[in-house]
Amino acid sequence: MTANFLSILAILAYLISWLLIIRYIKANINTNEQNKFKRSFFLAWFIALILHITSLHFPLILGKPLILNFFSLGSYVAWFLSLTLFILTISRRIESLAVFILPFTILSMVLTMVTGSDSNQVINMKSGLGIHVLVSLLAYSVLMLASFQALLLASQNNKLHKHRTTRFTRNLPSLEDMEYLLFRLISIGAILLTIALLTGFYYLENLFGSHVAHKTILSIIAWFIFSGLLFGRWKFGWRGRTATRWTLSGFIALMLAFFGTKFVQEFLLN
Repeated sequence: MTANFLSILAILAYLISWLLIIRYIKANINTNEQNKFKRSFFLAWFIALILHITSLHFPLILGKPLILNFFSLGSYVAWFLSLTLFILTISRRIESLAVFILPFTILSMVLTMVTGSDSNQVINMKSGLGIHVLVSLLAYSVLMLASFQALLLASQNNKLHKHRTTRFTRNLPSLEDMEYLLFRLISIGAILLTIALLTGFYYLENLFGSHVAHKTILSIIAWFIFSGLLFGRWKFGWRGRTATRWTLSGFIALMLAFFGTKFVQEFLLN
């Protein structure tokens, strides 16, 4: 059994879960059949998550170092993103987000399989740097999910105001619940981002060195944006379009910090 074989099984399980979720959202079925569909897509989703993370850590199982290149990093982010959504969906009706998240996860796995794992960056996950990388991935995943949530909230709000609701829109939670979830995700993501920055300052020798300075600066900018949004929410009651714009602005800065710098290092400079 190889990492690619596990990845293929994970992709199939994600795909089955995605199809079942679409069927669950679109179907006009009774409660018992809904529960049956829900149990089915949760089971397929859970199996996919287990296979996905096992394939990512397969080098460790073989006693080899873990390598993080541009595409494998994206696959890690997609796994954390999918896991976070899976946990949240257990208690809240937000499976609609999975319609967008699971194809992104599948794409990240396909790209990782196609491109291989050649990279000069070897990460020891038991070290302080490993802790920093882990928390950073968690922060990015949660805030990425918040960005998807912000876009979905903006679309839902727009359709409700124009009285153009669809079955998909009607299956979403209320605007109040969607907004509550958005700011809960941003709060958790901001805390994780704070920890990621602090561990980076502690464990990395030169966080403003030439090869990581832009990543550090962009991450700090993202932290200020998300912190500013949370302050504006608390002090001035920001919501709606204002919240969406701030969320997407912060995510763009964070995306440039995580993937933009790695893309430049691996594909342009090398």
